[in-house]
Amino acid sequence: MTIEAPATTVRRLARFRNFLGRHTRGLTIANIFAQGGIIVTGGAVRLTSSGLGCSTWPECEPGHFTPEAFNASNIHPYVEFGNRTLTGVLGVVTVALAIAMWNSRRELRWWGLLPLLGVIGQAILGGIVVLAKLNPVLVSPHLLLSMGLVWQAVWLALRFRDAPRRESRICIKKALRTSVLLLGAVLVFGTLTTGAGPHSGDAAATQRLGLDPTEVAKAHAGVVWVFIAVLAYLIWKVRKDRSEGAHDEVRKAWVVLVAVTLAQAAIGYIQFFTGLPELIVGMHLAGAAALTAAHSAAYYLLKRDRSKVRAQATS
Repeated sequence: MTIEAPATTVRRLARFRNFLGRHTRGLTIANIFAQGGIIVTGGAVRLTSSGLGCSTWPECEPGHFTPEAFNASNIHPYVEFGNRTLTGVLGVVTVALAIAMWNSRRELRWWGLLPLLGVIGQAILGGIVVLAKLNPVLVSPHLLLSMGLVWQAVWLALRFRDAPRRESRICIKKALRTSVLLLGAVLVFGTLTTGAGPHSGDAAATQRLGLDPTEVAKAHAGVVWVFIAVLAYLIWKVRKDRSEGAHDEVRKAWVVLVAVTLAQAAIGYIQFFTGLPELIVGMHLAGAAALTAAHSAAYYLLKRDRSKVRAQATS
């Protein structure tokens, strides 16, 4: 028994790794939706003033990891606990993805670990945010890290399946890099706008960034229009380019990015001129996650395949 038991365990672990390896692509997709789901549920926490629904971390209440029954008339602990529970689900997904990627794609091993490391960082930062009573200086990086993980999740999914990239000799490297910087600026100014606005995440948490919400919103809108201008330039340059195979993913990528960008801009103006209603603000937050994902896909697919470019040059 002492000899067979370890051997049985090794075989079971090998089968488990093989099982994860066969489902790596599905795990990359699950990672995208789970990363985006954290942003949506985090927004629900903020917009329902449930940011301190659980008063401490990692427990919900001192001595209890789940909300107490006597708070049944108060939804705030359950909204906050729901967000924490999804973080646990995301943790399971990223652990499985890291194992699957480590065993299936050697060149992507460290990229496969990044989502897990990001979730660990998010959990720690989220705990600090709660203990700091929703200090807006900490809430903003919490959201930005989630956006970065969404961007990386989409990139990793496309890279894993070697999605066909743009076939063209037209170089748009600088414009693509500029679009990345502008997307980062759009997200930063967006979080600053929220941090200066009325949605603190808890009715008693009145501390906000010492910025004029209207002026920050105008700056945010200005960066968005610069982003749109660069996007228009990119589309003009690649409008006739295609990707390999029957499915032209390059064209789909920039069409989706344009649609999401314009929809997100429209929602932003609607929420500003209607006094920031919670539902519209929530839609804008979900749209920010969708914009980040769409940009990541476009960035990956619009980059030229260097090996094919060299082959074209020598042919």
